[in-house]
Amino acid sequence: MIAELVSSALGLALYLNTLSADFCYDDSRAIKTNQDLLRETPWTHIFYNDFWGTLLTHSGSHKSYRPLCTLSFRLNHAVGGLNPWSYHLVNVLLHATVTGLFTSFSKILLGDGYWTFMAGLMFASHPIHTEAVAGIVGRADVGASLFFLLSLLCYIKHCSTRGYSDRTWAWFLGTGLCAGCSMLWKEQGVTVLAVSAVYDVFVFHRLKMKQILPTIYKRKNLSLFLSISLLTFWGTSLLGARLYWMGNKPPSFSNSDNPAADSDSLLARTLTFFYLPTKNLWLLLCPDTLSFDWSMDAVPLLKTICDWRNLHTVAFYTGLLMLAYYSLKSPSIERECNGKAVTNGKQNANGHSCHSDVEYRNSEIKPNFASKAENGIKKNVSQTTQLPSTENIVVLSLSLLIIPFIPATNLFFYVGFVIAERVLYIPSMGFCLLITVGARALYVKVQKRFLKSLIFYATATLIVFYGLKTAIRNGDWQNEEMLYRSGIKVNPAKAWGNLGNVLKSQSKISEAESAYRNALYYRSNMADMLYNLGLLLQENSRFAEALHYYKLAIGSRPTLASAYLNTGIILMNQGKTEEARRTFLKCSEIPDENLKDPHAHKSSVTSCLYNLGKLCHEQGQYEEALTVYKEAIQKMPRQFAPQSLYNMMGEAYMRLSKLPEAEHWYMESLRSKTDHVPAHLTYGKLLALTGRKSEAEKFFLKAIELDPTKGNCYMHYGQFLLEEARLLEAAEMAKKAAELDSTEFDVVFNAAHMLRQASLNEAAEKYYDLAARLRPNYPAALMNLGAILHLNGRLQKAEANYLRALQLKPDDVITQSNLRKLWNIMEKQGLKTSKT
Repeated sequence: MIAELVSSALGLALYLNTLSADFCYDDSRAIKTNQDLLRETPWTHIFYNDFWGTLLTHSGSHKSYRPLCTLSFRLNHAVGGLNPWSYHLVNVLLHATVTGLFTSFSKILLGDGYWTFMAGLMFASHPIHTEAVAGIVGRADVGASLFFLLSLLCYIKHCSTRGYSDRTWAWFLGTGLCAGCSMLWKEQGVTVLAVSAVYDVFVFHRLKMKQILPTIYKRKNLSLFLSISLLTFWGTSLLGARLYWMGNKPPSFSNSDNPAADSDSLLARTLTFFYLPTKNLWLLLCPDTLSFDWSMDAVPLLKTICDWRNLHTVAFYTGLLMLAYYSLKSPSIERECNGKAVTNGKQNANGHSCHSDVEYRNSEIKPNFASKAENGIKKNVSQTTQLPSTENIVVLSLSLLIIPFIPATNLFFYVGFVIAERVLYIPSMGFCLLITVGARALYVKVQKRFLKSLIFYATATLIVFYGLKTAIRNGDWQNEEMLYRSGIKVNPAKAWGNLGNVLKSQSKISEAESAYRNALYYRSNMADMLYNLGLLLQENSRFAEALHYYKLAIGSRPTLASAYLNTGIILMNQGKTEEARRTFLKCSEIPDENLKDPHAHKSSVTSCLYNLGKLCHEQGQYEEALTVYKEAIQKMPRQFAPQSLYNMMGEAYMRLSKLPEAEHWYMESLRSKTDHVPAHLTYGKLLALTGRKSEAEKFFLKAIELDPTKGNCYMHYGQFLLEEARLLEAAEMAKKAAELDSTEFDVVFNAAHMLRQASLNEAAEKYYDLAARLRPNYPAALMNLGAILHLNGRLQKAEANYLRALQLKPDDVITQSNLRKLWNIMEKQGLKTSKT
């Protein structure tokens, strides 16, 4: 029990520095924007959606069905909201628990000695676990590992009680249930059933490869055959149910996620897929270079036989096959001598007996003695169960290393990554056992005490270095900026691009732009980066450049709805209404099939329809606007904030004088967001129009209370006061509005208009002049400035503004009439006019 506690304590201690970490990378989509975590979302949705909140049967779903992990996130969210501390705490506690269980499992194989200690400490400290533990979404792997080990331990109990206890099938039931739970944490959890079968055949029954078929043929061990058959049946059932639940279709991924899968060259695909397990093993052995993402060109494709990395592949598979062969070859003839196995007159280095007759493998296992050299125990102490031989442990270790990794090999289906460090969490159990049993075998084989000490301390030193690397790597997971900077060396395109997003959120605009351009230097066709750079340029009023990058983004990914949306908005603001209309319409017709994030796509499509409706509204096409708004409501995803859309529906009905319908939609807007300021203003206007003046004033005042820095609120209230003939109050509201929003044309222009109606002509002139400077090519602004200058006796300036307005809009009757009146006055006063 001490080994389990110490190993768990180390696993806990090494990750305490992650408790202060923020949400990073995939955490955002799996937690921060996942609607399945919200209280208002029915919890049953978790069982129909994938890990990222997309309907599992949707063509764009990732098909990652991990409902138990998502349920744990939801519980976290219910308790602590979006405070990352509680999420990290659960991850750390889970890792400590898994470490304890793994150490307990190791004790079954290695005995109660310091080699078990070594295996547990190595697993607790291995740096490959940092992504799974420090990254919150890695909880899926840690949770799957927990039930993976519970299932395996239940099956070991089933084997040891088979034929002697009524509880043996209860243990088997526990095996099946825990395997199912493991799969519901993460897909690879179901592979525990295959590992259990390996344990039963090669460890518990100690069969060699050539003995398996005769055993089946002669029906020597029906209980073994029954257990393996049930494991196979249950595993097939789980896989079949999962395939059915996800719509009987494999997931689809972009070519950047797994470039080898998208390669046209069969040779490149084959060589790369054979090489990737070699790279994964190297990460387990020497986790010096780790990265949050290994997609794109992080691992360049092996395109020719001459690529030197093929030597690594050959060495890896040769070593693996040799290790498997020598572990599975026929056993030597052994006999027992005083409780120690003797082979050809020499004591077996493992110190375990090995019966030759396979018929008796299901019998009571006799007590045996494990030697000091083998298990690290100070005296020869009687063991309650016989420990497996080194060869047996190697076979089981290889199965733990290989079988859970098979789903990630692209052997049966393509996966959405090149390398994923968190996928190695379960296989690392096999690796830690393999290293430990290898060190133990060397320790037993060498005779000199110096060499024994060297092996022992070398193993201990490896654990220390692993622990130090883990603590340092956890620092990279403290926040997204540190994480992305750490990944530049491995995956510069992805790291620079994501770093640009972080820098932009910190208002480091020039650094963010540089980061985006660095990302595009390494991979010029990344649609997301092209879009992000365009968005940055748009937010900094560099509209021509922004349009250029949006166009490139659309060219790279024609289904990128957000690029169409922002293109349309820029065109609309530039007065290119027809071009903007076509862009919005094209966006609204893009289907969401095979898209990675259909929710985000639907949000962009809804926003496009909203802006198209606004465009129709501004052009006086209110019926058409209503049609577009209704389509937007139909396509609107759950997470879309509808208050602005509902408010514009009310505005359209208001313009059509359909006041009951307008009131309904204003109320819907306020129901969806009780502090939505525009809805307070528009509803206030409706109340004033229908004679409910006191109610209307309350809504205007509430809008000001909600956002006292917004000039638009004061402007609307001022208009209400003007209509109520409260001229001085109206004038004060107008001035306040114009002061607060001095760069907003509509606010300044309306404020000037209100001041003129209040007969404060000097103040009105000031703001008409400001409005004309904000929009120097807007005829109405110039005409009104001319009119107020006319009233204030500044006749020549008035004439200049009238003439400029007529240049922009020559057929404007009001301006022509005002100009004729002005000329008459100027002629009477003997002033020179442009006419004369």
